[in-house]
Amino acid sequence: MSTVFGKIIAGQLPAKKVFENERILAIEDIAPAAPVHILIMPKKEITSLHALKEEDLSLIAEIVQVAQKLAEEFGIEQGYRLLTNSGKEAGQSVFHLHFHLLGGRHMSHLGLG
Repeated sequence: MSTVFGKIIAGQLPAKKVFENERILAIEDIAPAAPVHILIMPKKEITSLHALKEEDLSLIAEIVQVAQKLAEEFGIEQGYRLLTNSGKEAGQSVFHLHFHLLGGRHMSHLGLG
């Protein structure tokens, strides 16, 4: 695996894991943007949301379930964000699909409803 997340998944780099199963890994972000900032990723190397194949779509449902579980575990189930960036133009900097679970403070409005 070629990214920092791939190296974490392979056990080559340390990370504070908060969830792991055979398909998904969730770790604390090292530069948190909120009191709770967890990165949730598939262990399968997929570069971005746009690169998902049909056979990988079940990973998204599993990631959402993990996010719900972690939101409850970290006490943010009353309000949180789950977001991903897809591609350089969207601000993606690590090209391994991952979602940010953010909460624990009032999140400013982005005008997205």
